[in-house]
Amino acid sequence: MNPFPHLLQKCLFDTKHVECAAMIVAKSGEVTAASENFSICPEQAEVFVGAFEHVSVTRQRGLHFKSKLYTCVRADKHSIYFKCEGRGLILVRTALFVIVATYSQNMYPSICVEAVEKLGRLICSNFA
Repeated sequence: MNPFPHLLQKCLFDTKHVECAAMIVAKSGEVTAASENFSICPEQAEVFVGAFEHVSVTRQRGLHFKSKLYTCVRADKHSIYFKCEGRGLILVRTALFVIVATYSQNMYPSICVEAVEKLGRLICSNFA
């Protein structure tokens, strides 16, 4: 049984500050778990994974998501944060996965970030 949908629910959605989330296998770009209202095409999954390969470029150019340009507000080799019109996109990379999460205007970005980073650490300690 795939444990990742349960982890997304327990670690992210239960905070009420994560709108949508998915887990992508870093090497293949395959979506292994996603919220019901969040579909990621293979090309978008590639963009999310690729954002970590050229962090300085990602920081400068931002990232296109859902036909909008998201501005990078923080980027390093483990996590990248984007904003666009009050909404946000958080990417956290582990050795095996890229965790993708979004938040909306009525959610606290700091709680979303904290939850996604915590899930990343949990995955590193249990699935690496």
